[in-house]
Amino acid sequence: MVLYNQYKIATPELTIAAEAGDREAQFYLAEELRQQNQYITADAKKWYMAAAEQGDYYAIFKLATSKSDLCSTMNNCPEGSKKPGEWLEHLWKIAEPKANSGDGEAMYIMYLATTKLDWLEKSAEAGYAQGQWLLANRYKEGERFFLPWKRQEVIGQWLKASAEGGFPKAMLEFSGYLYENGGDLSVARHWIEEAAKLGYETGVSSYGAYLAHAPSLYDFPLDLVKGYALTSLLTELDGGGNIKPYVDEVLPEIAAKMSPGQIDEAKVFAKQWKDSHPPLSFYPDKLGY
Repeated sequence: MVLYNQYKIATPELTIAAEAGDREAQFYLAEELRQQNQYITADAKKWYMAAAEQGDYYAIFKLATSKSDLCSTMNNCPEGSKKPGEWLEHLWKIAEPKANSGDGEAMYIMYLATTKLDWLEKSAEAGYAQGQWLLANRYKEGERFFLPWKRQEVIGQWLKASAEGGFPKAMLEFSGYLYENGGDLSVARHWIEEAAKLGYETGVSSYGAYLAHAPSLYDFPLDLVKGYALTSLLTELDGGGNIKPYVDEVLPEIAAKMSPGQIDEAKVFAKQWKDSHPPLSFYPDKLGY
């Protein structure tokens, strides 16, 4: 899972866990196989089905909505495969009762399956952090009628709730919201740091850059040692994500302001951070691309 979330090839590791019956690994293995081939192959469909049979919402959603199902085209899908419409009915059958009983994630899935904004609003109100983040973005895109000043206020409220619920993308978006709307920059700095502490790649890169004043934003006090250390950690993301060109540009810029002793100190801090925080992650959306 760590490799997958860093956009690195994770097929061998995911296969071990998937074959052992781990539902989440089965879903992500299917995702990786689909992305590698740009279609749902028979092997990918087998693992989507394995996860779906264990009640995985996202695997069922993929089977219900995919328009790139190569095994259907080639007529070589695994035995027992359902048609997309049948999977969609199955998704509603298992998710709707849970949604009606107050499950925020089930409400979120019902929104994805039906595109009815009411479900997303219920998910947010139930405290599901990713639903709160997505609702803020749907409002930002113009969903629902609001007076202009009220729309911005509500967007901020849901981003704040999602950040407080632990969703790293919301943490950074809320910090940007505060910056753009004249909010408390100390609160904005807090959420950038919290996103970095969760290993979120954009949080780490932002926190490192702002500490090193490369660029100087959010009134972070200059700390070249921490800024260099955090930026250097991003060198581990050498798979997808296109982060390497950024590091290759920014790290020498920071190093040019530092003494050799400070760089040595930064290397020690980088190791301490890595040992005491979650692995770096792009936190990709489960429904992917």
